[in-house]
Amino acid sequence: MTSNSTAPGGPATGPLTAYSLDQLRERHSVKWQEYPPGVLPLWVAEMDTPLAEPIAQTLVKAVTMGDTGYAFAGGLPEAFAAFADRRYGWRPDPDGIRLVPDVMAGIVEMLRLVTEPGDRVVFNTPAYPPYFYWLPRIDREIVESPLALTSTGFRLDLDALERDFAAGAAAYLLCSPHNPTGLVFSEEELLAVAELADRYGVRVVVDEIHAPLVYPGARHVPFASLDAPAAARSVTLVSASKAWNLAGLKAALAVAGEDSRDDVGAIHPEVSESAGLLGVLASETAFTAGEPWLDELVTGLDANRTLLKELLSEHLPEVGYQPPQATYLAWLDFRACGLGDDPAEWFLRRGGVALYPGHKFGAPGRGYVRFNFATSAERVTEAVHQMSSSLSGRPGAGPAGLDAL
Repeated sequence: MTSNSTAPGGPATGPLTAYSLDQLRERHSVKWQEYPPGVLPLWVAEMDTPLAEPIAQTLVKAVTMGDTGYAFAGGLPEAFAAFADRRYGWRPDPDGIRLVPDVMAGIVEMLRLVTEPGDRVVFNTPAYPPYFYWLPRIDREIVESPLALTSTGFRLDLDALERDFAAGAAAYLLCSPHNPTGLVFSEEELLAVAELADRYGVRVVVDEIHAPLVYPGARHVPFASLDAPAAARSVTLVSASKAWNLAGLKAALAVAGEDSRDDVGAIHPEVSESAGLLGVLASETAFTAGEPWLDELVTGLDANRTLLKELLSEHLPEVGYQPPQATYLAWLDFRACGLGDDPAEWFLRRGGVALYPGHKFGAPGRGYVRFNFATSAERVTEAVHQMSSSLSGRPGAGPAGLDAL
């Protein structure tokens, strides 16, 4: 087991510091292959960590045994239910849980089951970009309900949400904790959402993929745990993929509220069989034996979100940043820097740093970028220095970016 402690005369250790930059560049995932080697990639939601040791052991055993056939949920629903009980005080019934390939696939399948073609689906913007891609593909109309931006950060705009529900919404796609802002909704806010959903007959489908990654001072409340009819009728999508860096292994769960078992039970077996067996095995191990690693990871991420605030205050003070309450994603406001709607393009070309363009999260994301700080403190620091250098014109502070490649 690694530690986040600092040995005398030595560097900090832990999941985020396990690999050098040269080692990471040997990876074959999209994060490290999308851009040339001169670019520091901090864009897509992958972490620069090793696997938790219990997960690695599980996968080695499966591969050694040739256990690489079609997926079967096995003990994964029970493993998640026990994890949710320990972590959130919520124990869903494993009999109401079905395997899906990933959270987005589960969202698409549930919206197909609980809404009709042409129905209006509300979600809060800025929003996870695949929402914009997939909903039109299943003939659902997107209704953007922007979060409110205040002097203390983003918050849920319940008045706007009510107007959107009242206008004839069939479903609400709730991202909780929220990507990209890292907002964690309070129990009071979620109860207000449930009351509005009940009043206007809106089904709630919940994306809780980032729930294990909540920082001290905030508390994740599963929507389905609320004492409200809308919560009982909700469906929640969960996965170990973000918290344990398992996205490529393809396994997630659709979790039924008390009154939505028939809907979740209607998921076609072909959908479940599209998950990966290695993903199922890794996820079950994550939920049963991966919490010590997760706790250590969150400690390191917590330090990085604070470090990023300090670095921005020193080198890019005009940038707006509210440290997230959850996730490892920072939502940075560059509108005061005069870089237009897509600052990520500037930093890619001029600073050699790949960030996720904010405009891809909807209209409220213009002038923003999403910065993935699930890496070493040294790489977070280097990225900010290169970004600052690209704006100030100071020479010698990092690569010139794609324009020089």
